[in-house]
Amino acid sequence: MNKINFDDIIKKSSKILITSHINPDGDTLGTMCALYGGIYENFKKQADMFISSKVPYTYRDLPFVNLAKSSYDKSLVYDLVISVDVAAKDRMGESIELFDKAKMTLNIDHHKTNPLYGKENLVDPSAASAGMILYKYFKENNWKINLPIAECLYVSILTDTGGFRYENTSAEVLKIASELVDLGVNPNKIFRSVYETKTKHNVMFQADVISKAKFCSDDKIAYAVVYKKDLEKYTSTEDFTEGLVEKLRAIDSVEAAFLVKEIDSKSCKISMRSKNIDVAEVCSSFCGGGHTFAAGCVIKSSVSLAVKKIVNLLNERV
Repeated sequence: MNKINFDDIIKKSSKILITSHINPDGDTLGTMCALYGGIYENFKKQADMFISSKVPYTYRDLPFVNLAKSSYDKSLVYDLVISVDVAAKDRMGESIELFDKAKMTLNIDHHKTNPLYGKENLVDPSAASAGMILYKYFKENNWKINLPIAECLYVSILTDTGGFRYENTSAEVLKIASELVDLGVNPNKIFRSVYETKTKHNVMFQADVISKAKFCSDDKIAYAVVYKKDLEKYTSTEDFTEGLVEKLRAIDSVEAAFLVKEIDSKSCKISMRSKNIDVAEVCSSFCGGGHTFAAGCVIKSSVSLAVKKIVNLLNERV
């Protein structure tokens, strides 16, 4: 992981922006809000937060998240723009303009495909989440961590380890989680909020999608398709698909699973998960990326053609 003097950068910056990635998840939101709280608690500076889409219902109770905005004056020039959990610049959405104009940029991330696009980079592919990187920086540099900051960091780590179930759940991850609990975090409260509180529409939508899942290669590959009409039927938002591909991967025979979300007739978004296959390498064929067993990409084709392309690549690996 790169060694930088983040403290000095903040001290020299008056206007600060923190940006998440598009279709935000628990890691990008948790890290962003923890950093927002950390900057205020330790430097008494107010940062702006940018989310290029609506905050998912799952993270409605995350401390500070209600202060984030989804639009900004594009003429603004920030002293410092910090991206968190953003594997590539184009994953910032609209805030990429503000990032490119900023006097200083900092990239905090843990994806192995990150090309180190910031002027300064705090990137550690061995970390389970971006929030874990931030926590370690806070501890090493004696930042104060109050309860709201600790809760944000815990959400980051909890969600990017799949509730401490994924292969990235190391002894260090559990040690850090324990230290956050010592700071007052209530694991039961956060787990229920993140994983066990869904709207009726969300549950019915996911049941419908799963019921239409397809299997091939002796059930080693599973996939499901979400068309725009499916989202409209259940008045669904983008976050309704969260966790679907993991449900497919959980099937005992399945080695790799993917979810295809229709953007329009000529493009679709892919979320891919596996048990032993490097799906980041598969997604890199379509200019995507991510982690070894969890990755994604956008394919410029119809849904049916995208499915054929992915199945062909996975068939070579299962």
